[in-house]
This record gives sequence, C-alpha cells and structure tokens, in this order.
Amino acid sequence: MSRLVLASGSRFRRQLLDRLDMPYAWASPDIDETPRPGESPQSLVHRLSLAKAQHLADDWPEHLIIGSDQVAVFAGRTLGKPADEAAARAQLAAFSGHRVSFLTGLALIDTRHARHRVCHEGYDVIFRRLEDREIARYVERECPLDSAGSFRMEGLGITLFERLEGDDPNTLIGLPLIRLCQWLREAGEDPLG
Repeated sequence: MSRLVLASGSRFRRQLLDRLDMPYAWASPDIDETPRPGESPQSLVHRLSLAKAQHLADDWPEHLIIGSDQVAVFAGRTLGKPADEAAARAQLAAFSGHRVSFLTGLALIDTRHARHRVCHEGYDVIFRRLEDREIARYVERECPLDSAGSFRMEGLGITLFERLEGDDPNTLIGLPLIRLCQWLREAGEDPLG
C-alpha cells in the first residue's frame, strides 16, 4: 500500500512524481490561493504548499502528504497564473529579454508522526527577446493559463528562453524532486528501495 499522497490536481506535478516510480494517491485540495497583504513570495509559497497538504491530512492518516505551490517574481512583483490569454501575452511581453525568478514551495506532512517540513526552491529563467507574433502564437498553441509565468517549460515554453539557472529543473515545472527525494529517504520511503 502506498504511503504517498500528492495534494495537487496538476497533471504536470503528477508526471514529475511518476518519475520516481513509487505508488501514490492524489487529490486536489480546494484552498484560497490569494496572497495576503504584504506577504513575501517566499512566505506565500510556504503557506500555500503547507495548506494544500494540510487540507488532505485528516483524510489520509498514516501517510506522507506532498504539497507544492509556485509563483513567478518579476520587477518586484509576485505573479501567479494569468487570468486570460491577454494577461498571458502581456506577461510574456514584459518578460522578453529579462530574468524571471520562480519560487516553488514544497511541503511534506507525515500524518503518522504528526510532523511536517516546508521549504522553497528557486529557479531563474532568462527569456530571449520575443516578438509579438511569437508570443501570440505560443499562447494560442499552449494556452498556458494554468501556469505561473504564462509558460510551460515541459512544452513549447522551452522555445522562449535564452537560458535556465538553478539546481533542480523539476522546480521550474512545479515539484522540486531532488529535495523531495531527500525528505522521502529521511522518512523511510526511499524511491530506490
């Protein structure tokens, strides 16, 4: 029986967790993701990652529950998912030729031992200069409205970049697997058995 539960409805996070070849369940927590006034990006992803996992804790005793959340940070502003295609095009146009930082929060709740861990991992994307027609075509083809920063690195989003900088590329997709594997080993659930 699997002890792992992913607190996410994201197919991209499920695809990442599938890479560990461990059985797990998943459920999509319904929480309010609105930032609090004055909340830093780091505090926001910590709070939301933990809240997603906590939302499932009562229903999954004796389990390890994984929560994750991501925001983009650009020009001193915290950006989430775009509201519509116009907002996605505007975000990408603003990012053209610039660095955008992504923060991905990770939480792991051990309901068996009533303890949890929370952290965030950073990853930077340096966008190449983008033309309006490229942006419009990209948004039309990928419709990245469910992605912080208005792109999907695991799809055509890779065509928008000059380079990527960070320790774990999975962080950019939405689940820091290197850190998660470390925590799973420490909790007695080694992906390599």
